[in-house]
Amino acid sequence: MNKICHIEIDERGLARPTPEIEQERKVAIFDLLEENAFGLPLREGREIPAGPYRLGLAIREGRLVFSISTENETPVGEFHLSLGPFRQVVKDYFQICESYFDAVKRLPPSQIEAIDMARRGIHNEGARVLQERLEGKAVVDTATSRRLFTLICVLHWG
Repeated sequence: MNKICHIEIDERGLARPTPEIEQERKVAIFDLLEENAFGLPLREGREIPAGPYRLGLAIREGRLVFSISTENETPVGEFHLSLGPFRQVVKDYFQICESYFDAVKRLPPSQIEAIDMARRGIHNEGARVLQERLEGKAVVDTATSRRLFTLICVLHWG
């Protein structure tokens, strides 16, 4: 089974999230665990243990860290990604989310829908960047990449 069965976010050093950010995280984790596609490619001829996998996400020394282990917690591997390619899209995503949360409180549905479409577009861009960055390290589908991008945004909040 090539999927994620557990997610742990290393919150050490992160700022306390706003209620909206906390809700985004909970929804992303719930949705991700309900349905995802996550696999590890063969590397240097080494056999990769089959999933499901446990995934740890953290930011350490300015890098995004993916720690992967089997369901019984046997370490499989760890890889680090530069945060640079994510900075602008995360910043844009936070700005549009702030506009969206504000709009929900005071604007008519038609204007909320327009902002939500823009939010989804930026979210899709973040998911695309993540899939590119994961190339050769992990294989994920678009829905999984979108949910992982949400969790990366939560880590950036700190």
